[in-house]
Amino acid sequence: MSTDGRTALRNVRVFDGKRLGEPRTVVIDGTLIGDDPAGAEEIDAAGAALLPGLIDAHVHLHDPGNLAAMAAWGVTTGLDMACWPAERVASLREAGGAADFRTAGLPAIGPGGHHARMPGMPPEAVILTAADARRHVEARAAEGVDYIKGVAEAPGEGGPPADALRALVEAAREYGLKTIVHAATPGAYTMAVESGAEFVTHTPIAGGVRAHDVAAMRSAGQRAIPTITMMEALLTAFMTSGPPPGRADHLAEVLGDVGRLHRAGVEILAGTDANAEPSAPLPVPHGESLHHEFELMARAGMTPVEILRSATVLPARAFGLVDRGAVRPGMRADLLLVNGDPTRDITATRDIRAVWCAGHPVTPVAAREL
Repeated sequence: MSTDGRTALRNVRVFDGKRLGEPRTVVIDGTLIGDDPAGAEEIDAAGAALLPGLIDAHVHLHDPGNLAAMAAWGVTTGLDMACWPAERVASLREAGGAADFRTAGLPAIGPGGHHARMPGMPPEAVILTAADARRHVEARAAEGVDYIKGVAEAPGEGGPPADALRALVEAAREYGLKTIVHAATPGAYTMAVESGAEFVTHTPIAGGVRAHDVAAMRSAGQRAIPTITMMEALLTAFMTSGPPPGRADHLAEVLGDVGRLHRAGVEILAGTDANAEPSAPLPVPHGESLHHEFELMARAGMTPVEILRSATVLPARAFGLVDRGAVRPGMRADLLLVNGDPTRDITATRDIRAVWCAGHPVTPVAAREL
């Protein structure tokens, strides 16, 4: 490094949200992207592609090792969808030199769904009325969460009543917070859409997203976080013998839903449901799984540029992360340097040469000498 901690990356082709540009210089100035290369230590990237640090729009964090694993794969920001108690969140925030994160804290659930049976889920997570929903939001806001997470279930399957879910979204907005609603079945998906939440996460693994929900999401400007990787893992675990005679391939149905949402104009954000907790349904590795999600999104019909946008500029914009998601002076120096051209071949994101989190160099997986 230079004596003042600045690094000039020479001959990098920057992804600007639409394409890779011609080779140029990008300066890392402390924690930010700078604009003056004079006196900086120089690294010749020899035409490698420079991307904004990737954003995984659905993770679950348990310990600092999760953040380190994400960073090693170029995932510099994780949007956590359930982390409690507040003391655990605080301890994770103290972990430096790895990926950054935002969190929903404790999710709002119903009394009888799968989440209610998770070990360690406190009773205060259950909401049954609008008053319960308001108390939940007030408590999470006091803890300093970044958004609210609700869990929808199909009617009669133990989730929060529809009016409580709508009240959760309304109360969150009063506090300036957006809401993400979990929905893993068609009936739950309808409830999530009808709640008015800004984001619906997951894609049903059987039955599909209903056409009227696709249309409603597009009309309302709601965004989808499909977490195809987790849906694939669930299908692999619970349907190892393959689809029953006469039934379609369920993963193909999931991919078809993502494609329909995308073609309808619903904004898709890349998220994995990465987790490493013993109580989780299935482990999904932090960091690496986002690159697999990209490959599944490509199978759903999204182009490499659309996929890159789904993990950079779009989640940054959707979640109000105004200091990241792009490579521009003044932005946070979250950067991913890869070989090849990921705007043409999305698997090139796996060929990592270097990673920086807020200007701090991170040893990537399969690190290569520059």
